Formats: sequence, structure tokens, C-alpha cells
Amino acid sequence: MTPDSFIPQRAVFGTWPTPLEPMPRLARALGLGADDLWIKRDDLTGLGGGGNKVRKLEWTCGAALADGATVLVTTGAPQSNHARLTAAAGARLGLDVVLVLAGAPGASESGNLALDGLFGATVVWAGDVGDRALDATAQQVAAGLRRQGGVPAVIPFGGSSVLGARGYVECGRELLAQARDLETVVVAVGSGGTMAGLVDPLGAARVIGVHCGAVTDPAGTVSALVSGLSGTDCAPDSLRMRLDQVGDGYGALTEQSMAALTLTARTEGIVLDPIYTGRAMAGLIAAIEDGDVLPGQRTVFLHSGGLPGLFGHRATLAQAEAALTVSRP
Repeated sequence: MTPDSFIPQRAVFGTWPTPLEPMPRLARALGLGADDLWIKRDDLTGLGGGGNKVRKLEWTCGAALADGATVLVTTGAPQSNHARLTAAAGARLGLDVVLVLAGAPGASESGNLALDGLFGATVVWAGDVGDRALDATAQQVAAGLRRQGGVPAVIPFGGSSVLGARGYVECGRELLAQARDLETVVVAVGSGGTMAGLVDPLGAARVIGVHCGAVTDPAGTVSALVSGLSGTDCAPDSLRMRLDQVGDGYGALTEQSMAALTLTARTEGIVLDPIYTGRAMAGLIAAIEDGDVLPGQRTVFLHSGGLPGLFGHRATLAQAEAALTVSRP
């Protein structure tokens, strides 16, 4: 059986295709031609504040509905965009949602947490634990729900499974229809499914992933997902992966991310977040400086959303507010 010979049920949450827009002022600021740099607006996917996780949730939630689920269970950090959009998807579908989050109550000021509550999700705080322990807690929560008569569907961290990555196979096909001459797509790498889905239709040579610190082995994670999608082996060293933008860790603001999101805002009026898209733009800037992205070639930056996370990131807000120009009346 080939990967495309069985098409699972799919929920519909977004408005497709998302726009592909030019960024001429940013392109010129980075030393590219005015028509070289474009942005794929997957921050405008519609559901729950938008973002890349909507494409994945259409597939994972479709499978949950097919299995008769009554409650969605997933994991993440307090600032998780995936958790926020799972909560929104549950509200859209009329399903309960339980979010198993690392940390403790009161330890985070994430803008996503406020939306989790607005969408009616229940949060289980798992403490200061790693990915494996977080997943184990989610499985325990699901077992408890079954004992109570519920039918839980456990959606993986970041929605990144072979099934969820199908959403970005479709995004890659959209891009081929919108920009047949594209040379490079630059994308943030969190849990890996977005990059993996793009690699499947576009090929590894056209996708640059910028590691954001969410997983310990980004290339191995992405290669396993690509292999699952295609049915053929994808070697980790065949991927174009930048590992130079993590800084002090996943949740920390880096100087490069702050500079990148500030430049993007001031040249194009587009807002990035400090954890994912800010790092991805910093990675694109570094790739231009390295000669890995060249003038005269069509480059697409994939905007994966994350705006609510910016409003919960104190260091970013403090620097942005400090940059205000204040004048007297």
C-alpha cells in the first residue's frame, strides 16, 4: 500500500489556499532583489488565531472523529500554539479538550494560555518534565478518561505525526501552484511536521528548516516523518537544517530573533513571534549572509503564526516598548 492509497477522514478548519505575498522592502534590506522574497501567510489560516497547526489538526482531528472521540488530549509547553489551536478545534467540533502542559500554574504569562481558557480547555500541569514524561502523563490522563466512559484521542506533541504532516504536503503543493519557480522555502522547526510535510512534495534541497529548540534531534525527527510520508528512507544529513538560532534555549529571546522580528515589522508591517518565526527569519538572514540563499532566486518564508505567544513573552514586549519614539504634544 502506498502512502496516498488510503486517504483518512479530514476535518475542515481553515481557508485554503493561504496567500503568498511579496516582501519587497524586507528583500531590499537584506540585499535581495525586490521580487526575490515572498511570504506564505499560514498565520492567516482562520481558526483560533491562526497558525501552521491548523493544517495538521484537520487530519488528526479527522481521525479522532472517525474513531468516535469525545475528548482531545494533547501536550505542550505553556506557550504552545498547538495546544491553543487544539482547544479551538475542540470548540469548533463540540469536543472536550485536555491540555497536558509542562510546568506549574502561575509560572507562565503566555498569551496562548489565556486563549486556552477562552476556548474552554482543561489544563493538567505535569511539572518540570521532559517530552517522554509529558507524553506518559498524557497517556495516564487518557486512561483516566476511558475509565470515566470517555473516548479520548491523544494528539501528539505539536500535532507532528505522519498523519498530521499531510497538512504540509498540501501546503507544499499549494506553493508549487503559486510559485512554480521557487528555489527555497524557509520554515521554523519545532516538532518537525511542518518541515517534513514540505520536504515531501518540494524535495529536501528546497527546504531550509531553522531549529527552534523544541526537540533534541530536529534532523532525526524530521527525517523519520519524511520517511513515513514517502515510504522511502530520508537520511537526516540530506536535510538543510540550521542549528544556529536556538541561543539559550527554546523559550529564551535571542538577539538575532529580536532583530529579525523588528526588521520584518518595520519594513513590511508583519508581526513575527520570538520563539518560532523570529528565529526562522533570523535563520533566513544568516543563510543570506552565508550565501546559502542568493539574490535572483525566489525564496519563500513560511509564516507559521504564533502571534499570541508574543503577547505573553515579557522580554520581547519590554524591548518592543522600549523602542517607542515618544514626543511631546
